[in-house]
Amino acid sequence: MQKQVTRRGRPLGATTFEAEPALAFGAVVRALRTADGIGQEALAHQAGIERSHMGKIERGEHMPTLAMILRIANALGRTAGELLLETESVLTEQQNARQQSQATDS
Repeated sequence: MQKQVTRRGRPLGATTFEAEPALAFGAVVRALRTADGIGQEALAHQAGIERSHMGKIERGEHMPTLAMILRIANALGRTAGELLLETESVLTEQQNARQQSQATDS
């Protein structure tokens, strides 16, 4: 009987990055930051994140870890829950807009 080889990591072609939530989270962070009058560099410094990395988060090019989300929320004077609820709200609005668009196209 031949031993089955177990491969480490993700299955070929699988991805853990989902652009839509990353874009929504980044938009929320940017909107809150600009509403508070905080510069990107200042927010990054307060959160202990490099400015270039903060830019990637805001552009939706990177989905931050939970630890980063907690640090960003703290730097914005909010809770991680508030950031995630706002992100979920943005995603729901986008989904509703897509469904409405599909309904009118039919």
